[in-house]
Amino acid sequence: MSTDRNRAEKYGGELFDALRSRNTLEPLIARDSSLTIDDAYAISLDFLARRRKQGERVVGKKIGVTSKAVQDMLGVHQPDFGFLTDWMHVTGDIDVEAKGLIAPRAEAEIAFILKDSLNGPGVKVADVMAATESITPCFEIVDSRIRDWKIGIIDTVSDNASCGVFVLGESRADPKDHDLPNLRVTVTKNGEPLSEGLGSAVQGNPAQAVAWLANTLGQYGVTLDAGDIILSGSVVPLEPAAKGDIFEMTLHGIGNCTAKFV
Repeated sequence: MSTDRNRAEKYGGELFDALRSRNTLEPLIARDSSLTIDDAYAISLDFLARRRKQGERVVGKKIGVTSKAVQDMLGVHQPDFGFLTDWMHVTGDIDVEAKGLIAPRAEAEIAFILKDSLNGPGVKVADVMAATESITPCFEIVDSRIRDWKIGIIDTVSDNASCGVFVLGESRADPKDHDLPNLRVTVTKNGEPLSEGLGSAVQGNPAQAVAWLANTLGQYGVTLDAGDIILSGSVVPLEPAAKGDIFEMTLHGIGNCTAKFV
């Protein structure tokens, strides 16, 4: 998989600077139509390397654009993938400015916490279930360093799958005790009903999405590791968020998660 290291460093540096300054960039693919998925992955790795040099530590991976509702909203019709760091993990209120958020949107997801590693290709749903210690309700707050969310697959992969921060609920459950495709999620915004969905909205089964991630990253020599937090993709349409907004999600039969923006 041949990529241009100079381009990866150029665009990875621009995305890193945009994150730190809360600025946006013109779509990368509009500036360089020759960019490929492999180039985008190389850019994302350069972006990540710069964050790690600043002290961030990788704690997991994420899948994005897995549901038809989100694909239709963004005009991106295949999943993407990115990395989670400890800096992105918010355990209290979400400080919009401190976390460099530009145009955040909230997604209600089912997070997987692994006890064993998964190394694609060849990972199947049964492998994911066996490797998972627990699942938990989660809000991923997606954000884009690309101006006005004008993203295609190249731009979102380059931009760490448009990830901002994430919040985990306190409840943990063994996935083998639940019918994952039929897990029901309901979401409120500022106390009013907003959306609801089922686990099946994510590639038919959120564990299938995790298998897809393991197999896709395996092509680049990246594994899902024991202890990793894996965000499996939104089961509902994403919703714009601003200071003062409070989102609540219930993963029925398991627990709740709150995302409060300050």
